[in-house]
Amino acid sequence: MNKVILISIDGMRPDGLKQCKTPYLEELMNKSSYTFEGKTVFPSITLPCHLSMFHSVPPERHGTTSNTYVTPVRPVNGLFEQIKAADKTAAMYYGWEPLREIGRAGSLVAAEYINAYSYDHSDGVLTDRAIAYIKDKKPDFVFLYMVETDEKGGHDSGWMTETYLDYIKCAIGNAKRIIDEFSDEYTVIITADHGGHDRGHGTDMPEDMTIPQFYIGKLFKPGEELKNVSILDTSPTIADVMSISVPREWEGKSLVNNR
Repeated sequence: MNKVILISIDGMRPDGLKQCKTPYLEELMNKSSYTFEGKTVFPSITLPCHLSMFHSVPPERHGTTSNTYVTPVRPVNGLFEQIKAADKTAAMYYGWEPLREIGRAGSLVAAEYINAYSYDHSDGVLTDRAIAYIKDKKPDFVFLYMVETDEKGGHDSGWMTETYLDYIKCAIGNAKRIIDEFSDEYTVIITADHGGHDRGHGTDMPEDMTIPQFYIGKLFKPGEELKNVSILDTSPTIADVMSISVPREWEGKSLVNNR
């Protein structure tokens, strides 16, 4: 089981996940090694957070501190580049167009972008298409990014509103479909990039900086609560699971066996 599916649910606060009334949360905790106290990077903004997630360095190192990409002075290979260098295949399904910047051109064998407002439930459509691709092609790594929690839930309606909580519930339902279909064959990881408050995010407030993470696979102990987890640990953990090399610049640690 050295293949991985990474699911990022944009703007998902841990307390929002706990309050969204998903019937799957207890089972998810029992299946996974997890945390409700993970830390993201500052500024807690979508593009900087995902660049840090995939490159295991903070924004002051990769250089992007807003949702406008900045070419780094000293580039660091990210997870997609390391996967390609190991002769493995990676695909990406995403609902926010600027995320194209998290991987260099040529590092993916497949990618599909759907605007969040193109469908009533664009996250569900992306999940459908990711599932179909995985069944057909069996890639080594798939990144599925859901944005409705952030765009339609947080920014449009407000963090912790009923609408926001409903979008989290839907996103977890989509994640459950992935887990049910592929967890015998893939390690499945669920994370958020940041939280939020009122109708925004980006500060160093705990509401913005605290994220949940779940790791489901044979290398992770079911029901174990992880400690001292950072978003910078995501790519080193995936690299460890996939047995691929880690650039010396990466600052995070592997969470395999919670070491």
